[in-house]
Parts: sequence; C-alpha cells; structure tokens
Amino acid sequence: MKTTEMASSMLKEARLRLKAAAMGIRLKGYAYTVRSSQESVELSLKAALRLVGVEYPKKHEISRVLLLGIKDSQPGFESRTLQR
Repeated sequence: MKTTEMASSMLKEARLRLKAAAMGIRLKGYAYTVRSSQESVELSLKAALRLVGVEYPKKHEISRVLLLGIKDSQPGFESRTLQR
C-alpha cells in the first residue's frame, strides 16, 4: 500500500472515531467519548507523520516523534513556536 493510501485510510478511521465520540456524547458515555476522541487525534497525527515520511513507534505516545518530524519537515519551526 502506498504512503498516501495508508494515510488516507488512517484518516478515514479517525473520522469514524469522531462519529463514535459524537454518539458517546448523545448517550452520555463520556469515558467512551474521550477515548474515541483520543484515538481520532492519534490516528490523524500518525497519518500526518506518514505523509511527511516520518516513521513513528508502534505505540500510543508519539509526541516526541511528532515534534521531531515537524522540526525536520518544517525549517524554522522551533523559532516560530517560541515567538508565539
């Protein structure tokens, strides 16, 4: 499967998790809503990393790799973030 196809598939899964989170809110299943939302964010971030060619660890915590990936793919990222 191509990189773009994999990222697209991950984003579809992320959208499904958002729909599940919305259903959880309607049913007052807040723990389920939080979990589904977290999974949606995680899948979206992993899709973005895949698109820029950054390999991420096969675990849930990807913040360190995400920051390194952004830094490597976006020159000047650190200086722009510190100025805000």
